[in-house]
Amino acid sequence: MQNWDCLIVGGGIAGLQAAIQLGRYEHRVLVVDAGYGRSTLCRMYHNLLGWPQGVSGEELRRLGRMHAKSLGVEFAQDEVIGASHKEESQGFQLQGKTGTAYSAKTLLLATGLLDRFPELPGLRPCLGLTVYVCPDCDGYELKGKTAIVLGSGDVGAAMALTLKDWTIQLTYVNHECKPVKRSLLAKLEAFGIGYMAEPAREVITEGDGKFRGLSMASGSVLQADRGFIAFGGNEVKSELARQLGIERLENRHILADPRSKQTNVPYVWTAGDVGVHAEQVTIAMGEGSQAAIWMHKALMSMQPEASQVNT
Repeated sequence: MQNWDCLIVGGGIAGLQAAIQLGRYEHRVLVVDAGYGRSTLCRMYHNLLGWPQGVSGEELRRLGRMHAKSLGVEFAQDEVIGASHKEESQGFQLQGKTGTAYSAKTLLLATGLLDRFPELPGLRPCLGLTVYVCPDCDGYELKGKTAIVLGSGDVGAAMALTLKDWTIQLTYVNHECKPVKRSLLAKLEAFGIGYMAEPAREVITEGDGKFRGLSMASGSVLQADRGFIAFGGNEVKSELARQLGIERLENRHILADPRSKQTNVPYVWTAGDVGVHAEQVTIAMGEGSQAAIWMHKALMSMQPEASQVNT
């Protein structure tokens, strides 16, 4: 079994940016990726430098993989389900769902998170195009338009209040009918935000991914130009960190040194949405490069002085 210099778990935006940087250092790098994640669901990012017309998560991943492969980075499609420290030597042993074992000197956890949302007909094709999850990324997309926040309880109400200044008309649909604090309900009313505690039945679309509203369980129809989802309870994919004894917050996000992105466990780094940050593509890219630089430094420190040629 090959012992890789760097093993990156997660082939999303952070993992791919790290792979490119490490490939340029000419380290032996393996990216193990399950093939799906937050970036595979987003059909268009609108706020990235160099992409004024937008770019899909799938396209970014395709380009990133192509770039990394040109630098000698290798890829394995697998889901890593187990991680442990090697007992006999420095490094880590990982176990894939396929039964494959992986061995590496250094480890980057770029496993990300998955947003929680209902599997309503018509919803997935709209994600990133006309239905959004991040107000910092896409609040601007509501400018001058009517909108619906589809969410749950206080989380959805808070999202609606965050978005109120962008839209000309806004409705919050409490799909799961969870309780909402009286103070939040009062604010919704004060700002003229409509409120419905009723499940949606399906997303009304026009053409490919064009959100036009919601068909409700009662049979009524809500029309709008754009949508947002806000359900809370997102799946932070940090189980491997727990297995390795890495420090996490109560919400399961991984803690890391702000400068190096190294965790409290030596030779393990983290980058992207699984860590503690703003959950932005641009930040994930930066953290991927940041972690890779410090992984390179660590790998160089493992080598005899005579072999340190990549400084």
